[in-house]
Parts: sequence; structure tokens; C-alpha cells
Amino acid sequence: MLAPTLDAEVDFFSVGTNDLTQYTLPIDRGHPELSAQADGLHPAVLRLIQMTVEAAHAHGKWVGVCGELASDAMAVPVLEGLGVDELSVSARQIPLVKARLREFDLAQAQASAQLALSKATSDEVRDALEAS
Repeated sequence: MLAPTLDAEVDFFSVGTNDLTQYTLPIDRGHPELSAQADGLHPAVLRLIQMTVEAAHAHGKWVGVCGELASDAMAVPVLEGLGVDELSVSARQIPLVKARLREFDLAQAQASAQLALSKATSDEVRDALEAS
């Protein structure tokens, strides 16, 4: 939320999607009954990422995303379409993410991002992305 005012103080932004999701939705990811509902593909989480990217790029800064969302095969094109510059994933996830990135072009990624942002819930986002 403060990215537009922090850009003069930082060289880049790194978005940790696990914590961002937990605090945005608010769902404790450690809770045995609720944790399954903590989905980073929720439009509210995606909008916060989009806001960060727009503010950062307006001042020539890059944005990285880490956490579960960065290696979620369904989320990769959405993050790319939002303009995320870097995905930080575990070493064993790198081949999966690279393969996924080769499956679409920027226009498709941007369409996926807009589709995701038009939905109200993470379930709706996942359903729409599967159908597209």
C-alpha cells in the first residue's frame, strides 16, 4: 500500500505472498481448518501485487514475488501478466516454472491477469483460468 511513497527509499520490491495472503484475507495459514482457504490467487491479493508493480515500475524499480504463489503453475501467467519481474522459487521448482513460462506469451499472460482480477474469489479465479 505504501509502494508509491517507498520507491525513493528502495532499489526493488519483494512481495512475500504467503504472508501477504495470510494478512490480506485474514486467514491463519497454520490453522488446521482454515489454512486451505488461504489462496494467493484471491483477487484481493492480486490487486495488491498489481498496485506494487505499478508503483515500482513508475519509478524504474523491479518487483520480485516469492512464496507458494511464485511456483503455482496456474499463478505464473497471472503474475507475469501483472508485470512481476522476478519469481523466486525453490531450486527444485525452477524447471516447472521455466516450463510454464514457455507455454504462453505476454499478451496471453496479460489476459490471464485481467481475467483473474475480474473475479470475486480465488475459486472463481481458478475456475476461470482452467476454462481459458
